Amino acid sequence: MTRVWKWNRPVTVREVLEDLQQERSIAYTTVMTVLDNLHQKGWVRREAEGRAYRYEAVSTRAAYAAALMNDAWSQSDNPAAALVAFFGMMSEEQRQALQDAVRIVQGPTVENPDSASRDGGR
Repeated sequence: MTRVWKWNRPVTVREVLEDLQQERSIAYTTVMTVLDNLHQKGWVRREAEGRAYRYEAVSTRAAYAAALMNDAWSQSDNPAAALVAFFGMMSEEQRQALQDAVRIVQGPTVENPDSASRDGGR
């Protein structure tokens, strides 16, 4: 999946094979089997091109990671405790990214009209 996400376009078994072979020896049939398994699991879609297929990610890497986290969290018998434990494992950088994400999801904050009238609109 890393290669498919990295290129962000439909890829052939041959392209993935040639890229992987720069790092290690791997057989064409191994890459073909892995991509076929990913297709059967619904992680990639494929389109025939001659005698081969072009494979393309069904979702982004971020969406896939989010689905994994949601699945793991929803299986917990104590979701709040699972979140606390997960947050405790985060680095400071990851916690900052989480805070940024929460701000994005919540949208812009609107000043409470009651507090504005109490302090004279300042």
